[in-house]
Amino acid sequence: MREANARGERLGLSDDELAFYDALGVNDSAVQVLGDETLRDIARELVETVRGNVTIDWTLRENVRANLRRLVKRILRKHGYPPDKQESATRTVLEQAEVLSTGWVA
Repeated sequence: MREANARGERLGLSDDELAFYDALGVNDSAVQVLGDETLRDIARELVETVRGNVTIDWTLRENVRANLRRLVKRILRKHGYPPDKQESATRTVLEQAEVLSTGWVA
């Protein structure tokens, strides 16, 4: 736990941002192509976007999930995430969002 906190501090990321950073970093080619700085930017933007668009029942409403998928894909494209890996990254980000968002929605 302390190691994860130290890693987040070293990268300049919050816990939520670190979770998305790790989800995106699973793809080694993305890490090599984009580098740490771009992945940090993507993680920050994803947290901000996902937090701003989740609702209490977002996991049950397909229209909200579809909108989030669209927003995530747009962010990945904007930052040059490898196109052949975007679909799996989008799925991973949404799965991560499901876990994290329980603490976000009041």
